[in-house]
Amino acid sequence: MIKKEKIKDLHYSLTGLISDAEINNAADEILTEHGKNAKMPGFRAGHIPLNVLRQKFGASAKGEAIDKLMNTDLEKFVEDKKIRLAGSPKADIAKFKDGEDVEYTLEFDVLPFLPAIDLEKFTLTKKVTTVPADEITKALENLRKSRSSAEKQGDDYKAVDGDVAIIDFKGFIGDTAFEGGEAKKHHLILGSGSFIPGFEEKLIGHKVGEEFDIKIKFPKEYHSENLAGKETKFEIKIHELRHHVLPELNDELAKEVGQESVAALKEHVHKILEEQYADASKREMRNELLDMLADKVKLDLPETLVAQEIDMAKKEYERSHAGHDHSGKDSNHEKFDEKKEEKEAQRRVKLGLILAEWGTQNKVAITNEDLQRAIWAEAARYPDPNMVFDFYNKNPNALAMMRGMLFEQKALDAMLEQVKTKEKSVKPEELFEQKNVK
Repeated sequence: MIKKEKIKDLHYSLTGLISDAEINNAADEILTEHGKNAKMPGFRAGHIPLNVLRQKFGASAKGEAIDKLMNTDLEKFVEDKKIRLAGSPKADIAKFKDGEDVEYTLEFDVLPFLPAIDLEKFTLTKKVTTVPADEITKALENLRKSRSSAEKQGDDYKAVDGDVAIIDFKGFIGDTAFEGGEAKKHHLILGSGSFIPGFEEKLIGHKVGEEFDIKIKFPKEYHSENLAGKETKFEIKIHELRHHVLPELNDELAKEVGQESVAALKEHVHKILEEQYADASKREMRNELLDMLADKVKLDLPETLVAQEIDMAKKEYERSHAGHDHSGKDSNHEKFDEKKEEKEAQRRVKLGLILAEWGTQNKVAITNEDLQRAIWAEAARYPDPNMVFDFYNKNPNALAMMRGMLFEQKALDAMLEQVKTKEKSVKPEELFEQKNVK
């Protein structure tokens, strides 16, 4: 029974009392249920007397009974007040002596009620653009490059950027060869940036069979301290050069990628680019709407949820900035800024509550098909898609998080259908400017 309540904004503190008789009755119910399957020497299963069960399990049953009765009181209070908990309540037992009544306190935050949002008063900018001819040309060139073949060149051919050079190399600091600086018949794509700066450029213009030295300097920030910033010499021998030859842009190439002709291929590329621009424009509108919601909707925030967001952000920061120098200080990053993170956490909580409540009120729902599509889309980004499927099959919490993210995006897209828009013509590159989302 709740005796007293204290409310401050979204925070509730309740004081309740459970009589000794209530505890005993609830404990006996628990023991009776437990006794149906309990086994004890000298008794048949399911036929253990209640007084024997009290002697053996009475203390734990009373503890379980108190929890159950507190939850019953809380559920009735929540139902009567028509409030919703923002998280698990914190319970405290003032005293617990066998044979006496128990006084307890419950502290918790509740979720705020979302005020009405008139989305028709919101006006968003819808960026529109046309597909430039040079973007189609660039996409077709990338297609040709993806289907190019590296053909072996003759002895008179000189290496150019993009070629594959099969080389021997050996590195020296002064007259001493250094560890890890030697390889035989190594395949190196010139211009790939896979070697230290200056190495690949110095191979351009050389022919098959040539043996020569190059001198370069290791970067100051090189990972190996004994080489960082030092002048070095590499002995080079070129065994083979391969030049990438692009296929002709013709109907045959178009058919290889599922199109009937070059004209159909160009139209297909045009359509894909249009869809990409439309998706980018919609992302910007989502961001703009989130900014408006965060700014215009007035909503009290449960301190519990904000604290949880800050705690998760801090743990993620500590996980991703685990590298320290020998002094124990983070050598590359500033300390976790809790004040700055609090503002960002408040924004995330606010937007999450708005989208969750608005979506629920407007009957937004995530279907199994929505989840399947999202999981397939994520799996397609990995070499082994089954690894992703197994992860979600074995991690219901991860699946619940994905469902939550999909719900928020679906709610946001439903909101977009109700706002007003004004079109603005932009260049394609303006649609791909980076901006943080919620």
